[in-house]
Amino acid sequence: MQLVVARIGRAHGIKGEVTVEVRTDEPELRLGPGAVLATEPAATGPLTIEAGRVHSGRLLLRFEGVRDRTAAEALRNTLLIAEVDPEELPEEEDEFYDHQLIDLDVVLADGTEIGRITEISHLPSQDLFIVERPDGSEVMIPFVEEIVTGIDLEEQRAVIAPPPGLIDESEAVIASAREEDEAPGAGEEAPGTEEEAPEAEGEAPGDAGEASRGDG
Repeated sequence: MQLVVARIGRAHGIKGEVTVEVRTDEPELRLGPGAVLATEPAATGPLTIEAGRVHSGRLLLRFEGVRDRTAAEALRNTLLIAEVDPEELPEEEDEFYDHQLIDLDVVLADGTEIGRITEISHLPSQDLFIVERPDGSEVMIPFVEEIVTGIDLEEQRAVIAPPPGLIDESEAVIASAREEDEAPGAGEEAPGTEEEAPEAEGEAPGDAGEASRGDG
């Protein structure tokens, strides 16, 4: 089975090095010297890693036969693909390869069907399950232990305990109204005070080869 483990970025320096966007939790294993990687587009590869180093927090790689900046720049945006045994498991217990999670049924603890995982989105802060609902709509579920309470690969399902509003937005409205009713002095405004709602910023989902459950 093939997994995307990195995407080549811009050239670095004049000796053929490139920056890479790592898309694996095991870069030492997948992107070490001597690794032979397929590519997308396929005509660019295969590429053999000659050397690698970390510079200013970014991984730099040099490939055999790539000796100058022009050749390195020609590789920009190429995906690096590793061949992985489908039976192989990540080293950490709470980590999974994307292909293990795709197509899992997502259910509540009582067995209520929520949908099916169609994609894993890897953000800097956490991983997200992109789940297709039975009606064709999509919902994003953070892969954190407070929400994803269990992954059963044998039963092919992920059990979740979503907070109000994650699956059904109307639940968030009801929960919010209940909290306001129960709050002391609800409906009263303190004199001389104003409060603005914070603005939320989102990030575009990305791709990766492995997902790990965070702690929220």
